[in-house]
Amino acid sequence: MRRFDFPVDHSHAHAVNEVLADVRRLRVLAIAGAVVAGVIAAYLIWLGHAWSYLLAIAFVLGAVVALWITVWAPRKFSIDKLYATGDLVPAVVSETHPGGVVLLALVDVAKPAAADPLYALVIRKVRDLPGHEKRAGERVPSVAVRNERAPRQVGERWQTVNPMPIAWGTADGTVIERARAAISEAEWRLLTNNLGLAAKVRRSSAKRLLLDPQQLPDDLGA
Repeated sequence: MRRFDFPVDHSHAHAVNEVLADVRRLRVLAIAGAVVAGVIAAYLIWLGHAWSYLLAIAFVLGAVVALWITVWAPRKFSIDKLYATGDLVPAVVSETHPGGVVLLALVDVAKPAAADPLYALVIRKVRDLPGHEKRAGERVPSVAVRNERAPRQVGERWQTVNPMPIAWGTADGTVIERARAAISEAEWRLLTNNLGLAAKVRRSSAKRLLLDPQQLPDDLGA
C-alpha cells in the first residue's frame, strides 16, 4: 500500500473535485426523494384507509432511508479520508475530447484479504484537470477510490476502483510533482506503452482490464 500525504485545499477541492460534485448531486436527489416520499405518505395518511396506512409506512421508511443517505454520503466520501486512505496510483491521459479527457490508470483491484495483488487497467472520464496539460500521455498522479455497489462485500475484488487526481485536492504544482516522482518510472512506462488498450477497457463490461502478472514491473509482483 502506497500512501501520499499532503494538505488538502478544501476550497479548491470543492470547486474542481468531481467526486465531491457527485456526492452533492446524490444528496440533492436524496433530499428530493425524501420530500416526495414524505408528501405521498402524508396524503395516504389523510385518506384514512387501512391500505393507505400500510402504504404510508412504506413511504415513510423510504423517506428515512433517503435522509440517511444525505448524512452517510459526505462521511463515506470525505475528501480528507479518501486522499489519506487511498493508494497513490499512476494515471495518464489516454485521449482528449471537447468535454474533457479520459484517464487510463493502473490500480490494484484486490481486497485486503486477497492472497496477492491483482492489477488492472481502468479508465475514468473527467471534465476538468487543473494543474495538467490536456494531452495524451500526460502523467496524472492519483489515489485509488474503492467502493462496493452491493450492500455486502462479495469476492476478493473491489467492484469499482476509480482514480481521483491529486490535482483535484490541491492547486500546488510542487505537491503534484512530488506525487508524480513517488511513482516508479516502470509504472509510468507500463501505462504509456498500453495507451492503445484504453478503447478495449472502455468496451469491457466491467470497465477494467486485468493484467498478466508477468507483464508487471518487479516491484508490483505478488
